[in-house]
Amino acid sequence: MYAVVKTGGKQYRVAAGDILEVEKLDGDVGDSITLDEVLLVADGDNVTVGQPMVDGASVTAKITGQHRGKKIMVLRYRAKKRIRVRKGHRQHLTRLEIESINAA
Repeated sequence: MYAVVKTGGKQYRVAAGDILEVEKLDGDVGDSITLDEVLLVADGDNVTVGQPMVDGASVTAKITGQHRGKKIMVLRYRAKKRIRVRKGHRQHLTRLEIESINAA
């Protein structure tokens, strides 16, 4: 059984026991959260596609970590203008362990 959930503006395919990193969610390590924006639920040959969300479906996950991702360097350069700007960015991330998928 798997589901497609939407969080942080991105979509993830998850199954029970999966570990994934998403954009920062509120909560402490060890807390259990519910992801309600479920776009698809598949159980074998039985596939339920939401329009846009599956009614009554949810995914339960446990927060296993709050950290910052790898640094990304952003460069901006304008030829013949002597403009060179370099900035860095580190995204705040939440590591989730999927506990269960609750179909409608």
